[in-house]
Amino acid sequence: MNFAAQFFFTSYVGENSLARRGFSDSEDYDPFWHSDDWHLGSKIKKCSSNDGSVTEKDGIISNGVLTRRPTLICPERLRDFGAEEYLNAEVRPFKTKVMEAPEMQLMAPPKPPIQSIKDYKPAHKPPAEYLGFEDISAAALNMQQSGIQKTPCTYSRLSKIYGMEIYLKKEYLHYTGSVKERGVLYLLSSLKQDQQKKGVIVATDCNFSMAVAHHAVGLKIPVFVIMPAYTSPPRLRMYRDYGAMVISYGSTAQDSQNHARHLAKENGYLCLEEDDSVVYLAGLGTVGKELHEQVPKLDAVIVPAGGQSGVLVGTAAAIKHLNPRISVIGVEPEEFPLLLQSLKTDSLVSDFSHTTNKKLYRDFMQHSLGAHTLQIAKKMVDKVISVREKDNLVAMLRMQEYEHTTVDTEGAMGLAAILAGQLPDLKGKRVAVVVSSANMELELVRECIDRALVLDDRVSHFNVQLGDGPGDMAKLLNILAREDVRLLDICHRRYSDRVDLFKVQVECVVELKDKSQNCHLRRTLSELYPTLRWLDRLNLS
Repeated sequence: MNFAAQFFFTSYVGENSLARRGFSDSEDYDPFWHSDDWHLGSKIKKCSSNDGSVTEKDGIISNGVLTRRPTLICPERLRDFGAEEYLNAEVRPFKTKVMEAPEMQLMAPPKPPIQSIKDYKPAHKPPAEYLGFEDISAAALNMQQSGIQKTPCTYSRLSKIYGMEIYLKKEYLHYTGSVKERGVLYLLSSLKQDQQKKGVIVATDCNFSMAVAHHAVGLKIPVFVIMPAYTSPPRLRMYRDYGAMVISYGSTAQDSQNHARHLAKENGYLCLEEDDSVVYLAGLGTVGKELHEQVPKLDAVIVPAGGQSGVLVGTAAAIKHLNPRISVIGVEPEEFPLLLQSLKTDSLVSDFSHTTNKKLYRDFMQHSLGAHTLQIAKKMVDKVISVREKDNLVAMLRMQEYEHTTVDTEGAMGLAAILAGQLPDLKGKRVAVVVSSANMELELVRECIDRALVLDDRVSHFNVQLGDGPGDMAKLLNILAREDVRLLDICHRRYSDRVDLFKVQVECVVELKDKSQNCHLRRTLSELYPTLRWLDRLNLS
């Protein structure tokens, strides 16, 4: 078909508005009608018109139908058909109007090339389970339905002594005397029914085990407690009163632990040990949620970091979510600085089981820090400090005198940090102190209080050589009475290899009001008796 025929045919189509059809295989092929851009994926060709403008032959795919813009007849294409003479002449382009375009099927997208094994990148593993505030809220709702009481947080009389508003969160008022009840109850409630029917077993004499014994019986879960042979009868009787089956086994705590794991494996029991699972920490974290509700405009929270430091990190997670400006401070004893050393080295530090004072730190010795606990502490705990045994014992004494409460070393740890002067930046601020537990045997309480009185300069012990003549003993007693000193004990020794001839040795234990009176008594006796010797920790003679 030549150019003239093309011209007349185009005019005919425009006048009669007939549908444009495609050519079959039997008809002549005309490039003006069967251009490349009718096919999906063809190249877009540009051509210039007489006025110098550039046009594009392209198409828009819409719902499987190919539509086209009006097509211009380009003079440059005449070269392909032997019509070069028309290039220099005036050629008038004609527009073609497509009334109906044939439907075309869209091609399927190309398949991506098959990658080799070396190009394959494995999917990232999901992050480890992390404690969130939604977990703590769920635990709080569970405890509210289970009957766990909301412990009070009251203003303390110690506030005037230390120059700050101190509020004591009295977690020792739980049935077993420990905050661990919160985490244990939520942990036991989360167990599957099959496991609850089989039972649980514990093998440490600590606050965690007592909470398990009490709440497992309340949930009708069989509970077994394995204790070493040296456990005191009052402690064994306490577990039996809770309703647990108590078994004495082994001479050490490790023997009892191994036996408990053996029984759990044979009988299908769940061997419970204090850990840093999300369920357990969420239960302990309800302390922080309650603190935020009970004490408005709180500046800081001081929490003991005992055992797994679960109370500390759980409280920190709740407090930092509700008010990030509140400081969270952890306190642990110098003998067991697990968290402090782990934060310094950025690694998990093993427990310090070499200490000889095992009775005083019963709840600290059986545990080591967990990775989850360390991760939360690094992000949410503002400061961790350690306190001396002296400050801890004096804090127990202050709690008895001002709060009329007997607490253990873990419960007194928060107050110990304040009276030791390690938190001077909290002066004049509102501070909440978590008193976590009050589980201590009566004999140990007596020893701790006696020692605390000596450390607080309230009790002194001295000996002196007196003449054996009449009135020498009366003279010493008159001096003590004049100084307003209370005589607690006196011992008179006449026969001793340490006593000079015609002399007697007298030992006295006296109680004083405070440190100033103690110092005054020491100066007075030192001037009158050159042989005076102080037997307590302050040898100032």
